[in-house]
Amino acid sequence: MSASEQRETNQNEQQTVDQQMADLLCLHDSPLVRALYLGAGFLALLLGALGAFLPVLPTTPFVLLAAACFARGSEYFHRKLLENRIAGPIIREWCIYHSIPRRAKRWAYLLMTLSFGSSILIVPELWQKIMLVMIGSILAFYIWRVPVRETLNESS
Repeated sequence: MSASEQRETNQNEQQTVDQQMADLLCLHDSPLVRALYLGAGFLALLLGALGAFLPVLPTTPFVLLAAACFARGSEYFHRKLLENRIAGPIIREWCIYHSIPRRAKRWAYLLMTLSFGSSILIVPELWQKIMLVMIGSILAFYIWRVPVRETLNESS
């Protein structure tokens, strides 16, 4: 495939993705409800940011919830979240294909192991350690079940 054909294919794919993301944006008619969605989006984003530092509090579900709230509350903040260099591609991948990139899945496993492992070492009671192992196992199983969409970059 020549460079111009590759560039044209990439542009077509980008236009398709942009159209699919525009379809996800569905602002609510009521200004009051949009404000509530906006507030819920900021709360979810705050909880997601806290989850990056606190063990057991998940980050990804809160960021996805924030994206969903912003899609109904504010075009500006929805676009800003999708343009974020870290969270944007993962959110787009989830919203369009209901999958996560292989690299994000690996990072999730690593960070879960570090966070749950350190928590298990810190807590004093056996029942707490067992509870953390159970929660971590359920979360790892859930992440394992989420599909990974193969891209051209990963297969070559």
